[in-house]
Amino acid sequence: MLGLGADLTSPTCSRAGCRQNATWRLDWRNPKIHEEGRVRTWLACDEHVEYLREFLGARDFPLTVAAMTVNA
Repeated sequence: MLGLGADLTSPTCSRAGCRQNATWRLDWRNPKIHEEGRVRTWLACDEHVEYLREFLGARDFPLTVAAMTVNA
């Protein structure tokens, strides 16, 4: 999860305990508590993208997964 004051020049994976560079972006929302326009973002490294996708998918949360792009 992106925290306040997060250093976005070298984003890290959102998986607990992982400090690897993130290469994936998972945008999701919990329709039971989030309004339609509210989207949360988790970041993932190559190793954890499927784990996080499955975690969110098992809860039937609307989810999109995309490779992160670097803005120069």
